[in-house]
Amino acid sequence: TVDREIMCDPEREVGYEITNSWDEIVKALHGAPVSTDTELDASDLVRGEVMSLRTTVLGQMTEIRELHAADRRRQTVILEMLRTDHRRSTKIIKLRTALQGQVTALQGQVTALQAHVTALQGQQG
Repeated sequence: TVDREIMCDPEREVGYEITNSWDEIVKALHGAPVSTDTELDASDLVRGEVMSLRTTVLGQMTEIRELHAADRRRQTVILEMLRTDHRRSTKIIKLRTALQGQVTALQGQVTALQAHVTALQGQQG
């Protein structure tokens, strides 16, 4: 498998230009004088960097969870606004239809009144 190939070839890049940081640390230490103090210092350095990285990752994971929660809240608000807008639009359409019916009825009444006025004027004249 690819994992076994990578393990067998320590010089191989993992991908996306990511190299094994541990190998870089070991290479840097090869030129350093070998002593118990140096090994402990290097070990402490690595441990400190690992802890720092862990803290960074945990912080980012917390931030990601908070952003997801905020996004879900915003989506809920938007969804409710869309539902309210749809209800209002539906109500407006019904009111517009009713109003158009009333306008048509009034136009019929005006026409009838005009005919009645014309008839009355004809009787007087």
